[in-house]
Amino acid sequence: MTTLEKKGNTAIFTLDDPGSAVNTLNEELMDRFRRFLEELRDDPSLRGAVLISGKENNFIAGADIDMFRDKSTAAEFRELSEAGQEIMKEIAEFPKPIIACIHGSCLGGGAELALACHYRIISDHSATRIGFPEVKLGLLPGTGGTQRLPRLIGIQKALSYLLTGKNMYVRQAKRNEFADEVTSRHHMEKAGIEAVQRLATKQPDRKMRLSFLEKLLENNPAGRFILFNQAHKRTAAKTRGNYPAPPQIIESVRYGYKNGLARGLMNESSLFGKLAVTPESKEMVRLFYAMNEAKKNPWKEQARPVRQIAVLGAGLMGSGITQVSAENELPVWLKDRNLDQAAGGEEAIHKDLEKKRSKGAITSFERDTILGRVHPTMNYDGFQNIDLVIEAVFEDLDLKRSIVADVEANTGDHCIFATNTSSLPISEIAAGAKRPENIIGMHYFSPVQKMPLLEIIKTEKTADWVAATACSVGLRQGKHIIVVNDGPGFYTTRILAPYVNEALILLEEGASIEQIDRAMKDAGFPVGPLALLDEVGIDIGAHVAGVVQKLFQARDARTSSKAKELSEEGFKGRKNKKGFYRYDKGKKKEVNPNIYRYFGGPEREKFDPKEIRERILWMMVNEAVHCLEEEILLRPQDGDLGAILGLGFPPFLGGPFRLIDREGASSAADRLYEMQQSFGNRFQPADLLVQHAEAGSRFYNDSLR
Repeated sequence: MTTLEKKGNTAIFTLDDPGSAVNTLNEELMDRFRRFLEELRDDPSLRGAVLISGKENNFIAGADIDMFRDKSTAAEFRELSEAGQEIMKEIAEFPKPIIACIHGSCLGGGAELALACHYRIISDHSATRIGFPEVKLGLLPGTGGTQRLPRLIGIQKALSYLLTGKNMYVRQAKRNEFADEVTSRHHMEKAGIEAVQRLATKQPDRKMRLSFLEKLLENNPAGRFILFNQAHKRTAAKTRGNYPAPPQIIESVRYGYKNGLARGLMNESSLFGKLAVTPESKEMVRLFYAMNEAKKNPWKEQARPVRQIAVLGAGLMGSGITQVSAENELPVWLKDRNLDQAAGGEEAIHKDLEKKRSKGAITSFERDTILGRVHPTMNYDGFQNIDLVIEAVFEDLDLKRSIVADVEANTGDHCIFATNTSSLPISEIAAGAKRPENIIGMHYFSPVQKMPLLEIIKTEKTADWVAATACSVGLRQGKHIIVVNDGPGFYTTRILAPYVNEALILLEEGASIEQIDRAMKDAGFPVGPLALLDEVGIDIGAHVAGVVQKLFQARDARTSSKAKELSEEGFKGRKNKKGFYRYDKGKKKEVNPNIYRYFGGPEREKFDPKEIRERILWMMVNEAVHCLEEEILLRPQDGDLGAILGLGFPPFLGGPFRLIDREGASSAADRLYEMQQSFGNRFQPADLLVQHAEAGSRFYNDSLR
């Protein structure tokens, strides 16, 4: 519980929300701050205060997003911002020193609170990180962040955090002087009290650390004009005009520098209110709620303990799965055909951890501790004690079945077998198994260390406790979970297949690689479908196309055989530097002109980018509805989360089902009917979409705020 304690002439204000695992900046906490500041001001015996958290690895995790639920107008959101700014202003101008002692996550409103304090002490622990993630909600920091951060660390450094939402770790925080002092988490309170004594009589000697070029650009109006102009250009190139928040963040910083702090804060509140009611922000806030929901295990009570796991296959996927497990305190036996291959997987983990250490995200001790949980092996010795085996070998049905038999022969009845397949039906892998009820799919996305989604696939025979335990392990690995039913391609691969298929058909019709990939990047996808096919592997794409082909042909849907043809001709994509693009070392990635001989020759026609976008996007959206109709998907929110976190579906659109609700089911169905008339039966709207169109109903019942 949030408490106020006096230690000599210093007030210790401990933040500890008893109803939550983390502290959040909400209206109740702001009211407590007001009362605390009154008491601090009125007590002459107190020289200053220390703000510290009672949570284990959290200072303040950000503003409480639930404050948004009962607000719908720009004016209401502006007033919310102004209320928060008023508290921050009172702290910043308080006559007695207020020290922020930060250990763990200090994000969003928590970071803005720290900025308002007179002195910041951070712990040297790797759990400590500072960030301004509001841009990921389609917003800007609304309680002074766009004004105080640039004035503390410099405009260019501040924009790098404000525009990306990336974390600032201990090393960066000290280097750019966000942190005035770094100490052990166990020494923080004492250091805070000492800082109060110093600052009660003398202001801190703080100088902004800027390079010569930074000073040249930031310390005069002409330089700032160039700086902000370039920031706008880079941001526009990256967001392609799909996200309104980044340019408004730049504008908020620019306005504050031109017109002063007070007017800058007023402008920040106004911009915050306007952004909060944009469709993009609404969808990204909903995504935030869905992501939080996907961090919970709905069958938690049925999950069984998992003390150690085994990963079979030490390649890119296997080593990634091993790493995220070991990072979260799971001992892992990493098995491959021989010790050299298994050790190669361990070395890949070491390299990735070393990159994190070099950035200050972890310490050398933590790196070595994580590696100590990884045990390379070439046999099944000791597997009787393994609770979960995750298989991550090639997409070969016979190989996977043989591994099931080997694992069942070397493990106990309690052991779960999870296959990391991207397309093969789990029930086919489990055919002939002695314990089919113990078999489940755990579909990770590459690179496993960065991709947040885990798609768990259960068959009709999968036991409930097995699904519950798989969810528990996935959550422990730091993943967001969706659970789907078995079928060719499950959900994510199933909707990816028509997305890529339509791009190949467009190529066959004469479109260029540049046109197609540019159109989909302009639509908000992180990469175009042909660049994605190169990254996944054209051979893998051909395999996936073969798995789902019967589904599409049953609907009289045209499917392209070009991925198979290219694969047979030796085009594998990036991995063998032969794909839709060239991957010459040291050169910028360029289109591979040789690919066009498989698509009618080098002469290309000019296609309307809107047609490309509509055809590719709505093939994916319609397939998502088919998956819900066929009960591959259990809920539309799983479909939206899976598309966004697994496949890069544009977050500002909210996902396939949110997009349909926004457009209206009738409008979406009409659009597909029109494309069916022009391009063929693959665009025929799913029956479930037609039902919603006829009933005028939505996939979600919540308000659009």
